[in-house]
Amino acid sequence: MVPGERERPRPQITPDSRPFWTAGARGELHIQRCRACGFYIPPPAPLCPGCLGRDLSGAAVSGRGRVFSFTINHHRWRPDLPLPYIVALVELAEQPGLRVATNLVDCSPEQVHIDMPVEVLFEEAGDLHIPLFRPVKGKADP
Repeated sequence: MVPGERERPRPQITPDSRPFWTAGARGELHIQRCRACGFYIPPPAPLCPGCLGRDLSGAAVSGRGRVFSFTINHHRWRPDLPLPYIVALVELAEQPGLRVATNLVDCSPEQVHIDMPVEVLFEEAGDLHIPLFRPVKGKADP
């Protein structure tokens, strides 16, 4: 983090969610996945909603997707929070309906749109690496 920048609020970590918040140290986005049927499960759960299996593990995904939905927030929830900022639901390329709530960065509010191709990047926060997304530069398809 650059000195003088705000510190992003830290998420509450559980043993099941730790791989999601730490895999960014290796440049990977990890999503829980069922070993029996291959269904991706965000956020982590004790069993697979696809087959009710319990053999679950983290799996690296491409980190590419599209903006499914978004909002532009103009309310200062914290005094050090720069405004406006974009909160988005990104649908990952690996599975229809596989969505991650995140912030969009490197993008003005005027540029963001539904179905915009995006890619993951990570913001270091101590031992955690917060997955954020930015517009894909160049080729549009994830």
